[in-house]
Amino acid sequence: MNDSFTTLHEVGGTIRVPRLGYGAMQLAGHRVLGPPDDVPNAIAVLRTALDLGVRFFDTANAYGPRTVNQLIGEALSPYADDVVIGNKVGPWRTPDGGWTTDHRPGFIRSQVEDAARDLRTDVSRLTYLRLGGDGLAPSVDIPLEEALGTLIDLRNEGKITHIGLSGASPKALQQALRMTPIAAVENRYNLVDRSGVEVLADCERLGIAFVPFWPLAFGNLGDVPELAALAKRLGVSTSTVALAWLLRRSSAIIPIPGTKSLEHLRDNVAALEVAPKLTAEEVAHLTGAIDESGRRRTNSPGSRRRASHRRLERT
Repeated sequence: MNDSFTTLHEVGGTIRVPRLGYGAMQLAGHRVLGPPDDVPNAIAVLRTALDLGVRFFDTANAYGPRTVNQLIGEALSPYADDVVIGNKVGPWRTPDGGWTTDHRPGFIRSQVEDAARDLRTDVSRLTYLRLGGDGLAPSVDIPLEEALGTLIDLRNEGKITHIGLSGASPKALQQALRMTPIAAVENRYNLVDRSGVEVLADCERLGIAFVPFWPLAFGNLGDVPELAALAKRLGVSTSTVALAWLLRRSSAIIPIPGTKSLEHLRDNVAALEVAPKLTAEEVAHLTGAIDESGRRRTNSPGSRRRASHRRLERT
């Protein structure tokens, strides 16, 4: 554990952002398909996040598909110099609404270009390549060198500033680093699921932003009863404490909690103020609540994904 606390991270060594981001997946409609029922609310959530100081946003072409990127473009463009929209390419949707992954160079290129149009920007400040190292994305036959090489070409053409990975195994991260600098890695990691801990350690060592998706485990934090006592002491919600712990767990971490509720958004952003109020002992106690040496929890990635998506559909 890194006991020092800083509120900022320099993404790719060039763009300084507050270390509490926003994940936009929940702004799509039911099953992450189509527009939300309340488009004005979605726009208000995005603009309020910006007003509250959020400068790091996470999205993907597959959310909607394309709907969420279009909402972000409408709500936030033109973008200030300190705003980073991290967009994932590779994932897509099947005709029945399922999830698939396509790493063909032509498809990756088209997704980057579509995202630029939808987000109303000329250059993507951060584009992630979605991999399957966390067991959640379908496997692909295209070699990493070919898919990642497409992003490198696009960066050389001036269409991308920084390249990231999502769902990367330690081996894939090292393989990617032999080809190009990596600005951020988005992997699963939260209080009750430490499966990304090995990649987190690599990111800490290399100065790479580590972006934990599902940072609140879709509200499934019941395995850590200590949260309630800390929330009571600090006068905040257990979710705020869980995010504050992530911020204290490592200075490389930029959590991206998602919500379509303005109340929950404010609750999440408050974690930046709460984090320094946690004592070193409290942080260590929460870190030790799950044995990180085992990395993965006992339930399978597939069952975890199905359960998580069911919870998402009910939010």
